[in-house]
Amino acid sequence: MGRTGILLAVTGVLVLGASVYGAYVYTTLSADLSDSKQALQEETAQSGTLSKQLSEAKEYIARLEEALSNERNKNSVFENQIAKISGTVGVLEKLAKTDPELLAKYSKVFFLNENYSPPALSPIPEEYLYQKDRLLTLHAAVQPHLEELLDAAKEDDISLLIISAYRSFGTQTALKNSYRVTYGSGANTFSADQGYSEHQLGTTVDITTPAVGATFTGFDQTEAFKWLTENAWRYGFVLSYPKGNAYYQYEPWHWRFVGKDLARQLHRDEKYFYDLDQREIDEYLADIFD
Repeated sequence: MGRTGILLAVTGVLVLGASVYGAYVYTTLSADLSDSKQALQEETAQSGTLSKQLSEAKEYIARLEEALSNERNKNSVFENQIAKISGTVGVLEKLAKTDPELLAKYSKVFFLNENYSPPALSPIPEEYLYQKDRLLTLHAAVQPHLEELLDAAKEDDISLLIISAYRSFGTQTALKNSYRVTYGSGANTFSADQGYSEHQLGTTVDITTPAVGATFTGFDQTEAFKWLTENAWRYGFVLSYPKGNAYYQYEPWHWRFVGKDLARQLHRDEKYFYDLDQREIDEYLADIFD
């Protein structure tokens, strides 16, 4: 075989080898591509499953959060209800321990029987009395409020003195009878019958000054009355019988303790005690001594 033949034979072998190798590479790459496609499909499927699981997990968490929020709201409602119930129980306990007569509208409206008296009476210190040799008493729970009022007035250079306070049924009877002897039927314009006097409650005082004295003449023209009008409500006291009232003549010296809450409300509304309905007044009874 000549050189040319040898070259052709070698070239043929090389071409055949290249073809075989190319076929092998192609087959291998095709297999790899197929495997890759399958792996990709599997991963995609897994990814879709994970995405679905993630979405479901998010929905589940959202449902849990909503349920938690609802439970919190329910607990808040329960707490408010419990607070209201506790508050109601507290009010009922206070009312059970508080004399309902203290805020009743007397003065020809309600009646106190001859056996009624405050649960406890305290003597008013002599320094606050107009007549130093007299013993005047007051409802024990009201006295601190009265002394607070009198001391506050003193700090403002206003001298207020107590001339009358608690009166029993019997004392009011004797007083009214003496007025009838002097004034006849005219006594009914300024003096309550026994059982209808606010003084029997032990929460009411008549106030004067050293200059005005026991006659009360011109008391409503004094700085003392002006001070009371502007400040007495702060200590729970109100004027019972203003000008034009339907019960008795104008008594600027006659002040009744009704509690700070009610006194404040009356002052704000520019009303008087007897202007209110009894049911409205009773709402303040539980807190009268607060």
